[in-house]
Amino acid sequence: MRRIRIWLLLILSMVSLTSFGRHAVQLTIDGGIGPATAEYIENGIQSAQADADLVIIVLNTPGGLDSSTRLIVQSVLASRIPVVTYVAPNGARAASAGTFLIYASTIAAMAPSTHLGAASPVSLTGNLGQNKKKGEDKPSTMEKKVTNDAVAYIRSLAQLRDRNVEFAELAIKEAATLTSTEALKKGVIEYIAPDVDNLLTQLDGKTVHQSGQKITLDTKNISIKSFEPNWRMKFLLIITDPTVAYLLLLLGIYGIFFELFNPGFIVPGVIGGVAMIIALYALQMLPVSFAGLGLILLGIAFIIAEIFNPSFGALGIGGTAAFIIGSIMLMDTEVEAFQIAWSAILGMAAANILLFGIFLGMAVRSRKRKALNSTTHLMDEVGRVITPLEPEGQIMVHGEIWSAYSDTPVNKGEHVRVTGISGLRLTVKPVNE
Repeated sequence: MRRIRIWLLLILSMVSLTSFGRHAVQLTIDGGIGPATAEYIENGIQSAQADADLVIIVLNTPGGLDSSTRLIVQSVLASRIPVVTYVAPNGARAASAGTFLIYASTIAAMAPSTHLGAASPVSLTGNLGQNKKKGEDKPSTMEKKVTNDAVAYIRSLAQLRDRNVEFAELAIKEAATLTSTEALKKGVIEYIAPDVDNLLTQLDGKTVHQSGQKITLDTKNISIKSFEPNWRMKFLLIITDPTVAYLLLLLGIYGIFFELFNPGFIVPGVIGGVAMIIALYALQMLPVSFAGLGLILLGIAFIIAEIFNPSFGALGIGGTAAFIIGSIMLMDTEVEAFQIAWSAILGMAAANILLFGIFLGMAVRSRKRKALNSTTHLMDEVGRVITPLEPEGQIMVHGEIWSAYSDTPVNKGEHVRVTGISGLRLTVKPVNE
């Protein structure tokens, strides 16, 4: 009897340890899907392969870049353990790129009051490539290629996961959307759950296929471990925000400019150089238009030229216009999450206009000022004796050293007044006279 108890205790201990060791890794996407997000999800899924039983991606996104989305999809498909994409919290969405992740996941679930769809590929050139003749608005060949490629891609995901193919095509071609309830009815998702715990309860005992394996989920008493981005990922998430990268670029340009024209300050040059390197690193990860970048640089160059060669508005106005247009064009994508904030563009444009206005005012005042002819402006000015006047010596007037003559001897350090000018020699007398 004692041996039976011992064996029972051992078995219970093993079960307890096994249950304690099981866990799911939770990843979070909240915002646009870009290079930093893709790296975060890739690393999270990769780290979960070692000892986790499940990966849960909590998703809320307006969309993202095609290249980053495909990287995440590849990581999901390559995972050896099931990947659950859960659109949450209430009111969240899985728009555009998020729809691809829903279709790629082993299991798709949504919280109440959420929606998905509107996965039409956004043209990088707007309407530039459209053929418009006699009122017709036909898509260009390139747009057809992009759309057909996206349709084929999401169809392959739908067929792999046995999800609704028809809606997948409509989401691409007609930007169709579905609520969570509609998505469940149409077979786009498998579950609706108010929270992660409820979702895990519903998943218990479900058999899924992942990476060529048939897996039965055991989610009872399973723990959840959140995968937090490390400092590098957090840094990338910050600097790859288009608005942050844009401001860093301008900080770099103005910092370096200030240092070049005021050598020796050091701090502006250091800050500008560091900001420029970080900005260039961030921009090379983003869809940047080189035409937009060129217009920004040209605009700043015109404004600087206005400062040193006043044109009374021509260079300043042209530079400000080029700067604003270049800022709008800088991000070579129409994805909402990867646009530069208008407040940042208008704020920097206002700063440029203010700078331009200050120097334009200085130029106007200098034109109105009466021209100084030769040395006549020195008459009646007071200077300080540098070398004793016995009767000739040197004095300093307006920061300039002049030869001077005085009928009365004057010692070094005393002050004299200019009473006459003869060539480059001044005639002076002590101010006490």
